[in-house]
Amino acid sequence: MAARAQTTAMLDVQPAAWSGCAPALELAAADSFQFIWRTLRRLGVCPETAVDDAAQRVFEVAARKHLKIEAGHERAFLFKTAVLVAAEERRAQRRRREVADEAVVSAAVDAGPRPDQALEQRRYRDLLDVVLDELDPDLRTVFVLYELEGMTSPEISELLEIPLGTAASRLRRARSAFHAAARRLRARLGVNGERP
Repeated sequence: MAARAQTTAMLDVQPAAWSGCAPALELAAADSFQFIWRTLRRLGVCPETAVDDAAQRVFEVAARKHLKIEAGHERAFLFKTAVLVAAEERRAQRRRREVADEAVVSAAVDAGPRPDQALEQRRYRDLLDVVLDELDPDLRTVFVLYELEGMTSPEISELLEIPLGTAASRLRRARSAFHAAARRLRARLGVNGERP
């Protein structure tokens, strides 16, 4: 219900854009909002304010192109649009990425006690982002859908409109690349153990 409320609130920002859209698209938008938001975040869009803006762009594109969306393929259209928007946003982020002064950053590090559990989870999410950033976009997409979203290979195959064998192959390569990237990150951080 929260997802529907968020999507409805977002749709209310530009109600004229949604007038005339098929009810199936509006329903798919409401049902897919959290999925699209998580997809954008996991495909490298950050900070969270940028994810909100990117999610709105996905739904704006859907509203503009609603006549071209095949019935029953609304969620797939939203997902593909999210992948493209995430790629654009990552390119924009690389262009505006700031370079931190290592000495200033090192001096500013708090040597106090460990942060609470919420901050620890944030740290692991950030490390996950670092590892995911090393994956090829096609591999990252399949990995995120399978490992983080819990979708099955047939669902991924259908959503991405690729053969089942291709989805399985990408997943296998993505897992291998993910584990290699995680090992490199652990080595850089000097961490022994399974978690990056």
